[in-house]
Amino acid sequence: MFGNNSKKDNSSSGSLSSGPSSNSSNSLVAGTNIKGSIDANSDIRIDGKIEGDINCSGKLIIGPQGVVIGEVNCQNAVIEGSFEGVLKVKEILNVKENAKISGDINTEQLLVQAGAIFNVNCNMGGQTLKSIQGKQKEPVELVANLNG
Repeated sequence: MFGNNSKKDNSSSGSLSSGPSSNSSNSLVAGTNIKGSIDANSDIRIDGKIEGDINCSGKLIIGPQGVVIGEVNCQNAVIEGSFEGVLKVKEILNVKENAKISGDINTEQLLVQAGAIFNVNCNMGGQTLKSIQGKQKEPVELVANLNG
């Protein structure tokens, strides 16, 4: 009826789609709380609260009221709200001015805006903690409060 005759229903194989479309995204609205794991094949925006693991093939966005506590693996991330735990970002982590982050971060590139609270152990540029420790006597720890 709307020109979708070329799409096939994959529900019999246990999945609703064979992969992410260019404009697909997931959203958890404010006031929603989840305890458990989330696997997303596309971008995901969190404005509620999640306690658990998130595996995201696209971009993770934690909105201004969003709270994530747990372990996250994603391609890119933008954090405006709160994060606590282990965050592994394959490409770029963008920390906005009102963000509050604590835990362990592993990312290729990092952007932190003034005003963010950023109390983390951070590994960047593909280096592992083990390779960094081989060059120094103590592990690298980045602790910054960029208020003011």
